[in-house]
Amino acid sequence: MDYYYTAERPHSDLLKVQGDRPFNAEAPVASLVEFNITPEDLVYCRNHGPVREFDEETYSITIKGGVDKELQYTISELKNSFPTVQVVAALQVRLFSWFRSPETDYKLGSSKCAGNRRNEMGAIKPVSGVGWDSGVIANCKWGGVRLHDVLNEVGVQPGNVHVCFASYATLCQDDDYYGSSITLEKALDRDSDVLLAFEMNDEPLTAEHGGPVRLVVPGYLGARWVKWLDTIIVSPSESPNFYQQRDYKILPPTVTSKDEAKSLWPKYPCMTSLPLNSIIGSITLTSPTSLYIKGYAVSSPTAHVAGVEVTTDGGKTWHDAHLTYQEGRWSWTIWEAELEGVSESGVMHCRARDTKGAIQPKEGTWNLRGVAFNAWGVGKW
Repeated sequence: MDYYYTAERPHSDLLKVQGDRPFNAEAPVASLVEFNITPEDLVYCRNHGPVREFDEETYSITIKGGVDKELQYTISELKNSFPTVQVVAALQVRLFSWFRSPETDYKLGSSKCAGNRRNEMGAIKPVSGVGWDSGVIANCKWGGVRLHDVLNEVGVQPGNVHVCFASYATLCQDDDYYGSSITLEKALDRDSDVLLAFEMNDEPLTAEHGGPVRLVVPGYLGARWVKWLDTIIVSPSESPNFYQQRDYKILPPTVTSKDEAKSLWPKYPCMTSLPLNSIIGSITLTSPTSLYIKGYAVSSPTAHVAGVEVTTDGGKTWHDAHLTYQEGRWSWTIWEAELEGVSESGVMHCRARDTKGAIQPKEGTWNLRGVAFNAWGVGKW
């Protein structure tokens, strides 16, 4: 595996490296919140093995399992066989606003890593996993073909309830390949906008982010968005892969070691979406008594971000922030606030609320894998 690591192209020097082999890195949050659509150089990198480059002309995806006809598509064949769709979605990963042209549909979304804010949870008690801060999110425009259309073409046989995705193309830490699955219902739901994506931000998808083709599942955590996708299997059961069955699950807080977790992995469901959350990206002292604050928020799977509030007194008094960006069903929310009459220094918190009235909690729940942490966002000035 060492050879493939040494063969990797240089990575973005704007990212904070959290792991070298495999390469794992995130953007400074203050930089992230300056852009509605995340530039490629600020898109986080989450890997379980080496980053490899493949020739788009010869790369192919095979669709098999419980289908009427097993098919294999090159990237060119995918583009020529099905309509291209663009979705703005947050890769941690949410309202889709969209319009339609004769050739192409356009939508918006973001991708999320389940371990976003893991270091904050780790400050409560040690956790297992790469140490992440709050920059493991990217709001991008993804271009590709609908999985719905591809599955309709191959024909799904009765008795199947899952679609499994695999990348055998590159090596992997904990299994022979990287894999995940989603329900067949999700895959066949046209409005879920699940894509086989070959573009990011109107450019060909680079190897760094899973090119020449990756899965995009708006509203789901990034662990389900398989990179370097080469195999799709329609199946009666979930993917047996390590990352579906023995990782990316929320275990009870009483489970404090990997040994204790071994017998419990099968008893808990795999993670799909992440909870309502908000983060302070930057705090600027604009005068001796004035602050300008900027951050992001992401919705839960059942409602959209309706507002964000900030406090400088531990929650006794809350001030509404202004939502400056929110694009459709799957995107993140960018917010800003200005406060007057503040002291020279202090601690600020933020919390999001959604359209169903839910409010981001003051404290998050600890779990061994350090995932889905959503306590109030915090910053200092």
